[in-house]
Amino acid sequence: MVSITFHGGVGEVGGNRILIEDGDVKLWLDFGRSFTAERRFYAGWLQPRGHSQLMDLLEFDLIPPLRGLYAQHHLEGSPIPYEEAHYDAVFISHAHADHVDYVRFLDSSIPIYCGSGTKLFLEASETVGHMDYGEHLYKTFRTGDRIRIGDVEVEPIHVDHSIPAAYGFIIHTSSGSIVYTGDLRRHGPKGEMTEEFLEAAAEAEPEALIIEGTKIDEEEGGLSEGEVYEGVLRVLREAEGKPVFYTQNRRDTDRFRTFYEAAKASGRRLVITTWTAHLLSKLVKDEHLDLPDPMRDEDIAVYFRRKRSGKYREQDYYHWERPYLERKVTAEEIRRRPGEYLVCLELHHFPELIDIKPRGGHYIYSMSEHMEEEALEEELMRNWLSHFSLRLHQLHASGHMGRRELLEAVELINPRRVYPIHTEHPELYRRLLRGRRVENPERGRSYHL
Repeated sequence: MVSITFHGGVGEVGGNRILIEDGDVKLWLDFGRSFTAERRFYAGWLQPRGHSQLMDLLEFDLIPPLRGLYAQHHLEGSPIPYEEAHYDAVFISHAHADHVDYVRFLDSSIPIYCGSGTKLFLEASETVGHMDYGEHLYKTFRTGDRIRIGDVEVEPIHVDHSIPAAYGFIIHTSSGSIVYTGDLRRHGPKGEMTEEFLEAAAEAEPEALIIEGTKIDEEEGGLSEGEVYEGVLRVLREAEGKPVFYTQNRRDTDRFRTFYEAAKASGRRLVITTWTAHLLSKLVKDEHLDLPDPMRDEDIAVYFRRKRSGKYREQDYYHWERPYLERKVTAEEIRRRPGEYLVCLELHHFPELIDIKPRGGHYIYSMSEHMEEEALEEELMRNWLSHFSLRLHQLHASGHMGRRELLEAVELINPRRVYPIHTEHPELYRRLLRGRRVENPERGRSYHL
């Protein structure tokens, strides 16, 4: 008998942790962080303790309390005794935190399967100190591969999302196929990849479809990436001779390419952070991504903040930052020639505006259609923009399908039953898909095929 157990992603956007069991085979689909559930107990300065993160998450049932899953050193002090791993593999759909972050707690003997590009993202995050995923046996795949775990075969197929190397999965089990969409969209630059996945999913005639529904409550998916590009270009043309700043999701290389191409078209040089430069240096190794090399491309510069000495001395910067000093642009240079640059300015680096001293200009917020920060953070951002007379523009292409496309996907795939996840409105699927068997998952409950 084949079962599906949802240990996350239920009634929330993200936190996907889905267990597939077929006889003796036990596979996880994603093992991500649940931001929605965590915000009930942790936010800002109040975070799980560094020496006992897993124990602190277990206390509030924020991670499944299962034996034979976690690394021994993470279980110290927790109510769960260590046991050798009971699970065969974890398949990661993409490198967003709500799908991958909690692999850091897993037993190192459990193989982690992910796209080749996803592995590069994880390596970059570890180098710059944002994350320590721990020691794992990583096995990478690409579209066309078929991975056999016992009698189960997993077929990864690329999809378009707001991060490269995103995949959906078709899991061929003894009771038929299960399709897992991960996160996907049709309106992005690589929409044809999503179409290929949907067609393959339909051909599998699945018993079950596990489908995301981030935007099931919105008719459309929002702007296309092309429309974001046109919007950025309009801002740059309007801003002739004036400074323009932007904020985007660090891992969205489609959005990076949008700003990069718009900057070139308007005769400006794109100024990126050291983190983005390091990430690009990793990703250029993947010829499928076709990204510019920050060490060679003359249309890219790297912004350096003053640190300990205040003098831009090499020893002030991390070792991974130092190679980009030869591409350095500073606040003083941007202040002297504001019309020559399009500058990435992350929210926590807003104090750089004090050195740049813009008086008038533009700021493009390209993280989401609506401000996702807490109300206080949004107010702080608007206060900074008002102080420096920077005009706010919101331009964003979602990484997710809207309602119409999600329903079309279900009809195309034609599964025998539908499990909506990664949504705050799973009930809409049941209401909108009349005549179909839709089961709104309960956290921790097993569903049998």
